[in-house]
Amino acid sequence: MKSKLAALCTYMKGKVAVDTLDEYTYISTENMIPNKGGIERASSLPSTQYTQAFDLGDVLVSNIRPYFKKIWMAEYSGGCSNDVLVFRASKGCDPTFLYYVLANNSFFDYATATSKGTKMPRGDKTAIMQYEVPAFDIATQQRIGRLLKGIDTRIVTNKKINDNLAELLQTVYQERFGDVSAATEQGMLSDICSYSRDRVAVSELNASTYFSTENMLPGKAGATEAASLPTIPQTTACHKGDTLISNIRPYFKKIVYCEDRCGCSTDVLCFTPVQPKYAAYLFSTLYADKFFAFMVAGSKGTKMPRGDKQPVSYTHLRAHETDQYL
Repeated sequence: MKSKLAALCTYMKGKVAVDTLDEYTYISTENMIPNKGGIERASSLPSTQYTQAFDLGDVLVSNIRPYFKKIWMAEYSGGCSNDVLVFRASKGCDPTFLYYVLANNSFFDYATATSKGTKMPRGDKTAIMQYEVPAFDIATQQRIGRLLKGIDTRIVTNKKINDNLAELLQTVYQERFGDVSAATEQGMLSDICSYSRDRVAVSELNASTYFSTENMLPGKAGATEAASLPTIPQTTACHKGDTLISNIRPYFKKIVYCEDRCGCSTDVLCFTPVQPKYAAYLFSTLYADKFFAFMVAGSKGTKMPRGDKQPVSYTHLRAHETDQYL
């Protein structure tokens, strides 16, 4: 049995004073993470006096380019931009169940198909409420919500374990190679890697093997599947052991280690180690905060700074000094 989304929820239209918000309680499409990645700290607050309000348990969905699948279930009250839709569960609808209805890929496909505009499509708010949803009683909704929430909790736990392993990797790296001044001889980044000049046919790539600045996640969190592939015949080819770094706004610290052959956009730098055995060392060198600080310091532009593609002056321990550890 089916019903319309309008039977489960409504759009919220309340307002909140901007001066009561901070970078943690203000949400815009810019600090919502693609592919259902939640949110991050906002880089700035709006200059208006008031903005849209949300409360604990509301579901926030970015209404710009819905194929990016930006969604978050509010864990506290706050404010958001007008480009974010705030859904509130109606009486008889479990908020957690509502979140998973909206987090389903079919909802984002529907929102994309009914969106308006081409360069920056926006979801049609009227059409969205006509989206067909399963009709379950509240008890069934709660059971489904608990089951899916339990799976998500395990995913979050595994991510924390992976994050701890990344921190351990950096600790080992800094202990052995971090003090450049202690090296008997210093070298440049260009001693251990170069930019990939290889090309790959876009037809050989898919959503899991194509990387752009849009599907690479901030804070060294890896990447999600690409929302779309480029329309050009070829793009930069990357190989197992390469390191990818987004070259737009390098302060976002977007970095990915290539596990297999893949491709990337021109806004992503693909670093290829001069020898396969240096792959992990190269990744650790580029993963360090001081490398991103170096990129930011040498970037060009103000609104959307880009890293200088000539990072030859970045110093590190010479590759041959690491051989005893590799």
